[in-house]
Amino acid sequence: MGASLRHFFVRSCCFCCEDNEPEEKSPILSETLQYFNREAKRRRAEETNLWSEPLDKSHMERDDDRDLYNLLQRRAKTRRGSQGYRRLSIDIHGKRQVRRDVQERWKMILENLGFHAEAESLLTVSSNCSYASLRHPAATRTLLNTLHHETSVFDRKDAPPERYLFVLDRLLILDAAEDFVGKARLYYPKEEESQDEVEAEPENTTPILVAQTNQPIPGEEEEELEDGSVEMDDDVFMSKSME
Repeated sequence: MGASLRHFFVRSCCFCCEDNEPEEKSPILSETLQYFNREAKRRRAEETNLWSEPLDKSHMERDDDRDLYNLLQRRAKTRRGSQGYRRLSIDIHGKRQVRRDVQERWKMILENLGFHAEAESLLTVSSNCSYASLRHPAATRTLLNTLHHETSVFDRKDAPPERYLFVLDRLLILDAAEDFVGKARLYYPKEEESQDEVEAEPENTTPILVAQTNQPIPGEEEEELEDGSVEMDDDVFMSKSME
């Protein structure tokens, strides 16, 4: 009787220990989590950099995308906190700000047309888009060139960003593309380059750069690039420094 009782408790204890052992994650679950993590990092990088050619994952096809990508790669290999790192951060912030300014102009016009709730989604373009999905490829290209040559909604130094082809295509489907172009002409008329601006000397920014590079960078956030490397996003610092 005693032997049987001891055998019963030994088996019960084993069962309890087995029940308390944590279950290992299956390989499928682990791969799924890694996939969603990579997708989140990719979306964050795309939203931050606003690539002009969003379908080019190498960022080498356009000069402006290539310049920004090369700056990001150089900063990723530079010691954080060094003078070189901070100077690269200033250049990166400047190129990103030009893209954000363009997006803000588009958002303002969309909201003026009544797309207050839809503006963000209309402007969202990712590398998952496809040129084959465009309903009106020829018409969107014509409208993009019209906006580039007849308004100041874009930065005239570069070719118009291809990402806005998808926005114009959505507006054509909504029968609002022509109204958008009309508003762009009204609020952002074409600016003629004056001779004084051409001959003006560029401002000497060296003292400003030195002053900024001697300051600590608060509020830095980790930014995941598409290649998986980690670098620090100094946009918060740059925005505060330039106010």
